[in-house]
Amino acid sequence: MSSVRAKKHLGQHFLTDKNTAAKIVGALRPQLGYDTVLEVGPGMGILSDLLLTQEPYQTWLIDVDGESIQFLQQHYPQIGSRLIHGDFLQLDFAAHFEGKLAIIGNFPYNISSQILFKVLAERHRVIEVVGMFQKEVAERCVASPGGKDYGILSVFLQAYYQVEYLFTVKAGAFNPPPKVLSGVIRLTRNAIEALDCDEALFGRVVKAAFNQRRKTLRNALASLIPKEQMSDNPLYELRAERLSVANFITLTNEISKRI
Repeated sequence: MSSVRAKKHLGQHFLTDKNTAAKIVGALRPQLGYDTVLEVGPGMGILSDLLLTQEPYQTWLIDVDGESIQFLQQHYPQIGSRLIHGDFLQLDFAAHFEGKLAIIGNFPYNISSQILFKVLAERHRVIEVVGMFQKEVAERCVASPGGKDYGILSVFLQAYYQVEYLFTVKAGAFNPPPKVLSGVIRLTRNAIEALDCDEALFGRVVKAAFNQRRKTLRNALASLIPKEQMSDNPLYELRAERLSVANFITLTNEISKRI
């Protein structure tokens, strides 16, 4: 098999620019303390080519596309059982990985947010992510409080990771070319093992706040706590996009004492 057909229903746009591939792989920092790298959606292996030559870490690949799996088996027979035919979103990390790891990939744009929420669910194992996303999604990940791009994903990621926007990639670097620009970001796990609040309630507060982002939090959070039970904290008079992670933790702790 000499190539793989890009499948629209899988959101596949294969990276073909080798300089871009080298920059993505070069952004990994195994000195952070991992010796395993999992590539998601390797396609025809432009990143895999580089990853599999690295000494500091062992590379695993996962792809849901049977045609890609067949191609990768032929071109990288040395990888053996470290090539997983499956859906990353359903992957049982504990069954495959014992220690800390990094995740890398030219991620399918149609499930990019779901990939990041899967990373968050595995945040105790995943200490670095270097990935390509639709530029709009990449900008949401790094957005600061106060802007229209700042939202649920921004808050959740920035609670547990340092998020950096590394560089933009034009459509011509792919086959087939997407209709949008792409952005490469890097997530680095911070030192916070757990937030200083009820993490489940924190999630509910953030989601409720942004699900009605045009309203002040006094109104947006009324489904979680009756208005008459809210304190006079001025944060309640703001909209969700104005609050930092620390502000959301503060409100979560207040709410947990009053409900």
